[in-house]
Amino acid sequence: MSEFKDKIDKTHLPCHIAIIMDGNGRWAKERGCDRIFGHQNGVISVRKITEAATEIGIKFLTLYTFSTENWNRPQEEINALMDLLVENLEKETPTFQKNNIRLLAIGNIAQMPNLTRTKLQQCIAETSKNTGLSLILALSYSSRWEITNAMQTIAKKVAEGAISRDEINENTIIQNLNTSNIPDPDLLIRTSGEKRISNFLLWQIAYTELYFTPIHWPDFREDEFYKAILNYQHRERRFGKTSEQIHE
Repeated sequence: MSEFKDKIDKTHLPCHIAIIMDGNGRWAKERGCDRIFGHQNGVISVRKITEAATEIGIKFLTLYTFSTENWNRPQEEINALMDLLVENLEKETPTFQKNNIRLLAIGNIAQMPNLTRTKLQQCIAETSKNTGLSLILALSYSSRWEITNAMQTIAKKVAEGAISRDEINENTIIQNLNTSNIPDPDLLIRTSGEKRISNFLLWQIAYTELYFTPIHWPDFREDEFYKAILNYQHRERRFGKTSEQIHE
């Protein structure tokens, strides 16, 4: 048993945790290996953290898997990442079914290679009726792309007369984001020491608690995950109110 897991208050869990999985390349470089070796070991962390989230009762887990900017990486690395994704979707689908995990995806999925997109859609369809953890992969995703896409969709609806300009409000924007049926993250974790958001869920994290750790993603396992949750549980979320108002 983990001493950190035992300290978690199960009545005060974050509903939605988002993770920027950073440091695979640096982890591999420190070991004199190619970047793909880091990605391969990062997959193990994905599996461990997904299992841990399921076990303690987290409802939503979003992983920043491949950003729009990642398309600028060397083609050899992109190909290896897509192969790794296809391989693990095939391998993990039975586990998702066994553990009642529903797979979802956000991002410009149409930009993904045909085989990757097909395997992704198959896994999403096969797990669609599961009611446990919703595991959300952000693929070919950037928040600026998402918000731009939402604005274009809303503008089209106005042009077609479906809604008027004066009817546009925050809820209109939320309903046209990729995450329209997903609650905003309560906790955002970024590994590997960087302290920036990197174009990830910019609208959705307006009131999200941020947690940064120097641990590279391949070394981020269950205890590190539990530590982040414990840190979250010791914070006071005021949403613009005073501390006195929260405790009235």
